[in-house]
Amino acid sequence: MENETISKNFIEQEIDKDLAEGVYDHVSTRFPPEPNGYLHIGHAKSILLNYGLAQKYNGTFHMRFDDTNPTKEKVEFVDSIKDDIQWLGADWKDHLYFASDYFEQMYEFALKLIKKGKAYVCDLSPEEIREYRGTLTEVGKDSPYRNRSVEENLELFQAMKDGKYKDGEKVLRAKIDMASPNINMRDPIIYRVAHISHHNTGDKWCIYPMYDYAHPLEDAIEGITHSICTLEFEDHRPLYDWVVKECEFEQPPRQIEFAKLYLTNVVTGKRYIKKLVEDNIVDGWDDPRLVSIAALRRRGFTPESIKMFIDLCGVSKSQSSVDYAMLEYCIREDLKMKKARMMAVLDPIKLVIDNYPEGQVEYLDVANNLENEELGSRKVPFCRELYIEREDFMEEPPKKYFRLFPGNEVRLMHAYFVKCESFVKDENGNVTEVHCTYDPETKCGGGFTGRKVKGTIHWVPAPYAVKAEVRLYENLVDEEKGVYNKEDGSLNLNPNSLTVLKDCYVEPSFDGAEPTDSFQFVRNGYFCIDAKDSSPDALVFNRIVSLKSSFKLPK
Repeated sequence: MENETISKNFIEQEIDKDLAEGVYDHVSTRFPPEPNGYLHIGHAKSILLNYGLAQKYNGTFHMRFDDTNPTKEKVEFVDSIKDDIQWLGADWKDHLYFASDYFEQMYEFALKLIKKGKAYVCDLSPEEIREYRGTLTEVGKDSPYRNRSVEENLELFQAMKDGKYKDGEKVLRAKIDMASPNINMRDPIIYRVAHISHHNTGDKWCIYPMYDYAHPLEDAIEGITHSICTLEFEDHRPLYDWVVKECEFEQPPRQIEFAKLYLTNVVTGKRYIKKLVEDNIVDGWDDPRLVSIAALRRRGFTPESIKMFIDLCGVSKSQSSVDYAMLEYCIREDLKMKKARMMAVLDPIKLVIDNYPEGQVEYLDVANNLENEELGSRKVPFCRELYIEREDFMEEPPKKYFRLFPGNEVRLMHAYFVKCESFVKDENGNVTEVHCTYDPETKCGGGFTGRKVKGTIHWVPAPYAVKAEVRLYENLVDEEKGVYNKEDGSLNLNPNSLTVLKDCYVEPSFDGAEPTDSFQFVRNGYFCIDAKDSSPDALVFNRIVSLKSSFKLPK
């Protein structure tokens, strides 16, 4: 039992304590995104943590949109968030909610606070409110409107609701303590006027609750027991507790904070991503160079790899950054035993086997994955004309170059030994064809035990190969300079973050492959079929990750 306690993270230990002391008799968690952008890898940690806790304690998991700011929210973002969370495997079942579902109740709670003398309508401008708030070293000062009567506040708040004031003309503030050492408690705004349509409620409301007021009410109304959020909300916890206490909930939820997930050298800020999208620097919020969950899906990452990554990162209260290479390690680990190892040539030159009978074709048995026999095998056509990688031939090779060069012999993967006899160049001096002879006695799997060769190269059959576009991705930002320019805050973009190869060839076994299907391209990495731009007659592949990395899993 002692070992079990030690192995639990600090949140689980707190939940165990609450259950043991009878604070709660069940566990209910939630994931409450604002629908003002796409979710990113950091959100995946919160999703899987909250869902995982509900699963572990046989509780309920709520999916709730914190849609209290219609100026930035879109149905597009709502739909994308739903897709991402379902893809990750977090099942909210019948517990899908919107903060806007509770606007009427929030308004009634605001009236309750006014009647208790705990809220007042304030006429100060946003600039004046900031000035009156004070600083970390100086206490704030009371608004001249702080001591309005309950009757006057009720009348003014009703007029705000009825649309009689312009945006910013009046706000409703909680009446707490302008001398509090916590600035969040210095009479925070809990309602503002905003004449704008809401994606869920239309034009019914022209006043909207502020997040710090709405969020604890949403949790309390839904019966959430543990409100798990990131560390930047730690200073907001006293206000969270104040709201649920003053609104007189019998069993208020408890807020617990954990450290955010930070990845090195990636862009996660919604403002920056929005600008990248608007400036057409990236291909939408799901551009595979981003780390939005939609982008990772399109790039070819799997839910299992994301979960592995989150598990390796762990849960703590200490802020730290994680190397992107760890995420790449997780996708390699997930794919290596699951995916077929296919042949694709990304920079092709033609190889002609001069002594192979013209018009003849034979179908070779090729194992899909040598480490996983359960994936079976496939037939690959072999014939006189093939495509090989340009880098697999050199006219004048350096020492220890074991691939094709004049007079040298290599094995064609899954096939025969071939010996380079000659080559052809175009008018610019570029090699266009390599001519070889093959030894029919050296067929792979045929029991040949004769001479050895040091090099093996892959190929695709030219007449049967499928032309494809291949996209190679590097980090979107310049890793040496860092993500942000220190002088003006702009992004240090990597001009080589995307390389598009138009004239690649893949073996015909890809016929029938579907968007998002992934494979290992022998020697080139893991790739998936792009879900956005690929079609059956014009395949587009995204490189998920290269085959090797310098990353080592910590012991």
